[in-house]
Amino acid sequence: MVVHVDPEARGDERGALLAFLDAERGGIRRALLGLSDQAAATRPSASELSLSGLLKHVRLTEQSWLERATGTAPEPAEGETYADQEHGYELVGEETVASELAAWEAVARRTEKFIHAAETLDATFALPDAPWFPPGQRVSLRWLLLRLITETARHAGHADIIRESLDGAVAFELVAKERGEAWGEEWG
Repeated sequence: MVVHVDPEARGDERGALLAFLDAERGGIRRALLGLSDQAAATRPSASELSLSGLLKHVRLTEQSWLERATGTAPEPAEGETYADQEHGYELVGEETVASELAAWEAVARRTEKFIHAAETLDATFALPDAPWFPPGQRVSLRWLLLRLITETARHAGHADIIRESLDGAVAFELVAKERGEAWGEEWG
């Protein structure tokens, strides 16, 4: 993480977890600073990952976890499997980096509102029926936040590598750019 997360108010576990999640979201948002949709869709390595694809993936991931936790997740179509889900890592149709950023911001606000409204982070919800989860297991809202932090952080690291591969911009340089500050020795 290249930005400081302020310490939480004593006993504010929710605030601390949400702050760390938002800091990781920021890493992905910053990796997209100043790029066109075309540049953000570039895949500069042997991987199929692009910055716009990562953006869409983290938005969909947070959205799907929020839907599971709130009990609003849509049922899969008859016979649909996880392997059938296309375009989870690429923008299609009218989707743009700007529209995905706006959609992710809306999901983030819903996540924060849900977490702040929850009676306790010990409240649980069922994990989905998927081959990588144990059947019938329930997890807490605390687990949900930690899962979102780790998932987003993992992809923020990918985003750093992809962005540096595209134009040489590194995370600290992008933090300076976001703040409107000059990138120089004081950052190094």
